[in-house]
Amino acid sequence: MSDDTTDWDAIGVVAFAYEMGVLKRLRRAGWWHVGVRDPESVAEHSLRVAQLAALIASEEGGDPARAAYLGLWHDSQETRIGDIPHSAKPYVDVASNERITEDQTAALPDHAAKSIREAVHEYETAETIEARCAKDADRLECLMQAVEYREAGYQRVDGWIESSLARLQTPFAQRLAKAALHTSPLTWRNR
Repeated sequence: MSDDTTDWDAIGVVAFAYEMGVLKRLRRAGWWHVGVRDPESVAEHSLRVAQLAALIASEEGGDPARAAYLGLWHDSQETRIGDIPHSAKPYVDVASNERITEDQTAALPDHAAKSIREAVHEYETAETIEARCAKDADRLECLMQAVEYREAGYQRVDGWIESSLARLQTPFAQRLAKAALHTSPLTWRNR
């Protein structure tokens, strides 16, 4: 294509989508500490976060679609910085998620860039019910993943369960966490 016919907006979106594809290959690194050889990817985590965010928001009086949208973008910055386990965070100086998102979306068309930047800012500030539901979904997904790993035979996941449980804010997410702790990950097969 010559410069006269180059669709820079489309190229920007496609390049960004390729970058987001990295999340499918990027593993959640903290689980390696307890011996999980092939932990879930950031993309797999983010999908269930978005799903849980929608469900929590629907029960908490928020907009399920908005909460899911926030959940989709909450870890998108990890294409640039990786998944940094909590134990490593005191030793690394990382730019804010808003700053990383600004760089990631620089080549996107204005409306698309603004939409993602606003979603990340809303999630990070947690000033809306949708953001609080998305944050709770992130914590709940971690708790549920820990339960699934424990059921698969991995030991020493209690720290993830306890810290996730302690940080939940919404009543429905708290109810879900209690249910997750007392429900087999295979219960769905028996219904």
